[in-house]
Amino acid sequence: MISEPTYLAAKLVSHRIAEHFRKQFDHRDVDRRHIPDMAVVEILIDTAFWASLRREEGYEPKISLAFVPPDLASDRLMFHHTQRFTPYNLVKLSPAVVQPGIHLGVWMEGDNFYLWGTIHEVPTHAMVVEVVEAGLLVVKQKHRLHAQKFVNVAVLKGNQIKVIEDNHWGLTDCPGILSALLGFSHAQDDQSENILVQLALAMRRHGRGALLLVVPSNSTAWLHSIVKPINYLVEPQAMVPASEKTDLATDREMLHKMINAVGGYSAIDGATVITEDHRLLAFGAKVARSPHALPVAQLMMTEPVAGSVMQLLDATTIGGTRHLAAAQFVNDQHDSLAMVASQDGTFTVFAWSEKEQMVHGHRIDTLLM
Repeated sequence: MISEPTYLAAKLVSHRIAEHFRKQFDHRDVDRRHIPDMAVVEILIDTAFWASLRREEGYEPKISLAFVPPDLASDRLMFHHTQRFTPYNLVKLSPAVVQPGIHLGVWMEGDNFYLWGTIHEVPTHAMVVEVVEAGLLVVKQKHRLHAQKFVNVAVLKGNQIKVIEDNHWGLTDCPGILSALLGFSHAQDDQSENILVQLALAMRRHGRGALLLVVPSNSTAWLHSIVKPINYLVEPQAMVPASEKTDLATDREMLHKMINAVGGYSAIDGATVITEDHRLLAFGAKVARSPHALPVAQLMMTEPVAGSVMQLLDATTIGGTRHLAAAQFVNDQHDSLAMVASQDGTFTVFAWSEKEQMVHGHRIDTLLM
C-alpha cells in the first residue's frame, strides 16, 4: 500500500492531468485500463518527486516512468520479481533508464503499485512521468505511434505548475513546430516538423545559446538582412538523405548526424541559416536590419500554458541581442522563422503573424523538456 501523497503540487494538478488523459480515449474503442485517474496521477507524481530529491552514489537520478500494464507493453524486459513502487527503488533502478527511450513500467494491483520491468515502446497516449532533475518533473504522452518527441502535458518544478494548454489560442496562426509539439501536426508534415523539433533540442543541448533562421527555399531575399561578407557561407547541404537506395535505419542515422552537426554549428556566435527544405546555407552570420524595412518596435509574446496571457512588448525588452536580432529578421522577412535558444534554458520561436500584422514570439521551452 502506497502511503498518502505529501507533495502538494501533485494534489493540485492531478485532476487536470487525469481529465486530459481521459479525453484522449473518448470515443475510442481501445483498451482503457491504462487511463490514469486522479489517485494514480497523484501517486506517480508524488513518488517521482521524492525520488528526484535523493542521490545514488552522488548522482541525481534521471528517471522515466510509464503507467502501462505488462501485457500492453511491446519491446519489454520483465523482472522475475516485481519491485515496490517507492522512491528508494526508483533511485536504485534509475541508472538502467538514464538513456533516452527506456522507461520503468509501473502498474497496480488493488491499492498496490509496483515496478514490473522496463519498456522501450510506450503505447500511444499512455502517461509518462519523467524526472529531469531534482524537483523538476514532466508529465507527457506519446501522441503518435512513431513520434520521436513525446507531447508534454504538464511541467512541475517545486511548487510551480505549468499545464500545457492544448487549445492554444494562436494555433491557426503559428509555426508548424509549435503545432507539432502540441500534438496537432498533420501526418504529412511529421518529418519536416520533427526535424525542427530535433534541431531545437540540439540547439539547447550545448547550452551556449543559439539563433537559427529558417528561410524559404530558392530565395535570396534573406541576404538583405545579413551583414556581408558572411564568414561561414557554405555550399547548400541537405539534412534529409536524398538517396532511395539507403534503408530507413541508415536514413535516420544520417539525419541524426546532420541534426547534431547543425546543432554544433549553432553554438558559434551569430545565426545559423537553413532553408525550409532543411539545407544548411550558413552559420556564424550577423543579422542586420534590411534597408527595405523599419526597425521592429513591438511584438506579441505568448506561451502555450494554461492561465498565460498574450503580452505586447517593446522589442528592446524581450531579451538579449539574439532575441532582438531574431525579431528584426522576422520583421524584415515575413516568410521566415527564427528560433532562439537562451543560455538560461528558455526557447523562443519568432514568426510573422498575418492575423495581427506583427512579429509573434512563442515561448516553447516548456514543450521541449
